Amino acid sequence: MEILAFGVQADEKPLIEQAFRDLPPVRCLDVFLTSDTAPIAAGHEIVSTSVNADLGAGVLEILAAGGTRMVAQRSTGFNNIDLTTAERLGITIARVSYYSPHSVAEFAWTLAMAVNRRIVRASTRTRDFDFRLDGLMGRDMHGRTAGVLGTGRIGEAFARIAHGFGMRLLGWDIAENPACMELGMRYVPKEELLAESDLVSLHVPLMPETRHLIDAAALRAMQDDAILVNSSRGGLIDTAALVTEVREGRFTGVGLDVYEAEAGLFFLDKSLEPVADDTLARLVTFPNVLVTSHQAYYTEDAVRQIVGTTARNVADYRAGRRSENVLVPRS
Repeated sequence: MEILAFGVQADEKPLIEQAFRDLPPVRCLDVFLTSDTAPIAAGHEIVSTSVNADLGAGVLEILAAGGTRMVAQRSTGFNNIDLTTAERLGITIARVSYYSPHSVAEFAWTLAMAVNRRIVRASTRTRDFDFRLDGLMGRDMHGRTAGVLGTGRIGEAFARIAHGFGMRLLGWDIAENPACMELGMRYVPKEELLAESDLVSLHVPLMPETRHLIDAAALRAMQDDAILVNSSRGGLIDTAALVTEVREGRFTGVGLDVYEAEAGLFFLDKSLEPVADDTLARLVTFPNVLVTSHQAYYTEDAVRQIVGTTARNVADYRAGRRSENVLVPRS
C-alpha cells in the first residue's frame, strides 16, 4: 500500500518521508488536491492533504470512487472539508489539532513590526543605495494597546510577546484565558477592543459565525492609525471593505498572511500569468500593506510537529484507534 500526499512543499518533503518511515511508502506530490487532480488518488486508501486542498463534496466523491478511505489533513483548520459528505461516504478525516503556537504568533509580530517600521520599503531603497529616512518613521509599541481577537494557544503566545513589549492588553473571545489575564489582559466587547487598540491581531478559527468578523463596520470602528494583522484565516476579513478603507488613507499598516480567495493562488507561482484577482492586485499595491503567502506556520519546528502528528493519525487509522484529531471516525 502506498500513501499519497498532495501539496507537499520542497522543504516539507524530507520531513514527511522521515515521519512516515515506519509506515507504508509515501509518495509526495507538489500539486494540490482539486477536482482536476483528485483522480490521481485512485487506488490509494490513504491520502494526505495540505491546508488549501479542496475537500468539498465533489472531490470527496472522486476520492471515494477511487478507493480512498482516509484523508489526513496536515493542518489545524478544516473549513475546507465537507465533513457531512465524508461521513456519508465512509471516509475517515483526521487533522492536526495542535502544533507550535509560537510559529504563528511570532510571524504575526513579524508582520506587525515590518509594516510599523516600513521594513519592505527600507529594504527596497537600500538595494538601490538610497539611504534616506523619509517616509520610514514608525512608532514604539511600548505603552500602546494590543487587541487580541481570539486568545487560545496562538493568541496567548501573541499576547505574551506584546506583554514583553510593555503593551496594554485587550482581549476578545467566547471564553477568557486565565493565562492571558495573568498578563494583565482585560476582556472587552469587540467594538471596544477595535476602538481602543493601536494593534489588532486575529487569532480565531474561520467558521460561519466568524466569517467577515472584520467587516466594513468593524474596520470603521478601528483607529485611523491602527495596525491590523491577520495570520489566521483570510475569510475573517472582508477584503473588499479593507481595500476601500486603505484607499481612503486609513491604517498605519496592514499585515496579511492569509487571503479569503487564496485557494488556487497561494503556494503557487503565478508570476507569468495575467492577474485575475482584482482585489488582491489592488491590495498589494498599497505601500502600507504587506501580504505573504500563508507561511506563518512554516517553521521547521512546527512542520515537524504537523507531519509527525499526521503520521500518527495514519498509524491510528491503520490500527483502528481513534484520537482527538479525528473529525470523522472510521466506519
